[in-house]
Amino acid sequence: MSSYLAGLRAKVGSDLLMLPSVCGCVFDADGRLLVARHSDGGVWAAPGGALDPGERPEEAVVRELREEIGVDVAVRGLIGVYSGPEFRAVYPNGHECIYMIAVYGCVLASGSPVPDGDEITDVRWVTEAELPELRMTPWSPRVLPEVFTWWRGRRP
Repeated sequence: MSSYLAGLRAKVGSDLLMLPSVCGCVFDADGRLLVARHSDGGVWAAPGGALDPGERPEEAVVRELREEIGVDVAVRGLIGVYSGPEFRAVYPNGHECIYMIAVYGCVLASGSPVPDGDEITDVRWVTEAELPELRMTPWSPRVLPEVFTWWRGRRP
């Protein structure tokens, strides 16, 4: 949790917060998507997180992927901005959030994905057909089909 978010939580407790966030949908040369298993709940999703005050979304997605899975990415474009009831989360400590997520298409610039062991416990590359085999965040079924469609439209 960032110091900014910790300061908000000190004031509002576990009440619902709406948080601007980013998600990096990283694709490999075979068109597979990189997904990460989150330590809070064990669900899979494309990696990402909340913006820091004054941070540009494109900077946040690069920072989050470096922090969570140890890679540098090149952002290829904004896929979309999403929110709604399926973006609401209640964490084990009782904190409630609803996210507005800017989803970016990315490719690896350097590094090999390795979970940080704190927020992320595992990473893997998946095809669109493999997604139903994973226990994913509630928002993933809404967003990831659009992510794969976006990527297919940009491949040479």
